[in-house]
Amino acid sequence: MVHHRIVTGVMLACAALAAQAQEVTDTTPPQNAALQRQEIARGEPARWTQGDVTTADRARTLRKEIGAALAEAKQGCQKGPASERGACMQEAQRIYQQDMAKVPQLVAAK
Repeated sequence: MVHHRIVTGVMLACAALAAQAQEVTDTTPPQNAALQRQEIARGEPARWTQGDVTTADRARTLRKEIGAALAEAKQGCQKGPASERGACMQEAQRIYQQDMAKVPQLVAAK
């Protein structure tokens, strides 16, 4: 009986630590996470196995990825110290603008 309680206690502690660790490291915005769960529930999207064919497709995908990176960076900034949030958000926006400006060159290079 005591052994069962110890095992149960250890399992609960591990579950709590795992949940806490996920909260700290997961920077995916909630709306994106919900969309990801919906997509995965429908099965593997074709885009996971098929590359972009046209230049416009590649540019659209790259812009989407850059936007997602900005959303994750902003989420990370919100979790940081309040005194650093403004600078963090400005840096995230600066990187976003730099990356978006490079889209034509990156698409042309492929």
